[in-house]
Amino acid sequence: MRKTLYIIGLSTFVFSCTSQQNVKKNTYKPKTPITQAKPAVQTKPPVAPKPKVVSDHGVEFFTTNIADPTKNDNTASYGSIVSAKPGGYKVVKTYFPAVAQNFRQRYLILHYTALADDKSISVLTQQAVSAHYLVNNTGDNEIYQLVDENKRAYHAGISAWRNDKNLNDNSIGIEIVNTGYTTDSTGKRTFAPFSDEQVKKVAALVKDIVTRYQIQPTNVLGHSDIAPTRKQDPGPMFPWKKLYDEYQVGMWYDEAAKQTYLEPAQADLAAKYNESSFIFLIQTSLQKFGYALDPSGQWDDATKKTIEAFQYHFRPQNYDGIMDAETWAILQALNQKYPVK
Repeated sequence: MRKTLYIIGLSTFVFSCTSQQNVKKNTYKPKTPITQAKPAVQTKPPVAPKPKVVSDHGVEFFTTNIADPTKNDNTASYGSIVSAKPGGYKVVKTYFPAVAQNFRQRYLILHYTALADDKSISVLTQQAVSAHYLVNNTGDNEIYQLVDENKRAYHAGISAWRNDKNLNDNSIGIEIVNTGYTTDSTGKRTFAPFSDEQVKKVAALVKDIVTRYQIQPTNVLGHSDIAPTRKQDPGPMFPWKKLYDEYQVGMWYDEAAKQTYLEPAQADLAAKYNESSFIFLIQTSLQKFGYALDPSGQWDDATKKTIEAFQYHFRPQNYDGIMDAETWAILQALNQKYPVK
């Protein structure tokens, strides 16, 4: 009896396990969907609307500025656009121009030739010196262009102003026909005047250039400003104040500021003229304004020539190279008006 019950129980257990296994095997499990990554769609960066490049007889031009003029940036081309022509490839201007650019032409430097008209042309076109423009003294309405504005002319030589050196790299040079100076028995220089016709030509030319390239007033200079120990041009007869007053070109001091500094300047010179610390202050003030002068604390030859160059430009009534009260007051007024940025 017991054996019979045992067999019946074992059969029931096996059937039960087998049923559970079958249920387990047949239970539906939904599959988890596999999401495949979609291929990235390449999109071109958005292009802001820009004035178009203009083509004329196969030559391209872009004459509109889309950069920030307050930062001295300018994208306009004054002349045709120069582009590469790589073999087998096409250079396109789909995104032309980038706004982050400005002109190489950051300075305008004025010279005199110290030669007559014919000799000036010969030297500036056939020898190892040149300028972008030559203003003659023949009484006509012509200005001679000698070098493309986009190219370097060899006019400045060893030169410096504020933080820049070798100004041929970033300047436009204008030569003015003028005989320069003669020297008397005492060594005093007497400079030749510029004709009214020349001054008008120079003023119109300078105004055009500084407007197009947004050249700052502090960067309109004479050769003597950027090379004071070896150059005198354009000399004290050049009318810098006329260009400033009538054409809004270049630098000049404010008379009221000069008068404010004049009385203290007189006291400084009377009490401290030969003190090394005062001489050093004068030298560093000239250096701060822009002249390449190494302060020594002495009235050395380089300092005398630098003061002389400063007087050519800003105090032409007296250009003896000696620091007097008016020169000192003018220098301080200019440093106040045109601080280094």
